[in-house]
Amino acid sequence: MSTLESYRNSHSELRQMIDDLRSILRPDLLHIRPNAKTAYELLCDLGVKVRSHLAEEDRSIYPTLLIHEDPRVKSIAWGFISGEKPLRKIFDDYHKRWLKNCDFNFTEEFLAETHEVFDMVAQRIEREEQVLLPKLVEIGMFQDRRGSNHAG
Repeated sequence: MSTLESYRNSHSELRQMIDDLRSILRPDLLHIRPNAKTAYELLCDLGVKVRSHLAEEDRSIYPTLLIHEDPRVKSIAWGFISGEKPLRKIFDDYHKRWLKNCDFNFTEEFLAETHEVFDMVAQRIEREEQVLLPKLVEIGMFQDRRGSNHAG
């Protein structure tokens, strides 16, 4: 079973990947082929990491929450599960549209869609940290080793 720290680490990795990509996904840098190739590879890595993060939650978090006696806990779990479907679909559509042919065609449209995907992932991470992880600590599924000071 995963720990609270492992989820926080996963969030940090995802944020760092997005920050790195945001810094190189600029037209002035992408017209240089090695930069475009690196950006492409990092985008593919981000896709793998997001899918892995969601799959880990499906395995390690949601089954326990769905059988919890508190209906609010079940409701939170269902909210995150239903929120996964559109995120997965957008990632799959994005990959098919922009990444599968390896043509490094970084158009304005591509960059705009890429930043929308980044924003969706960032919002998901933020929501997990604000809603899901505190609830997991509250119901005793995880221990918060950083201390018990929680902002309300």
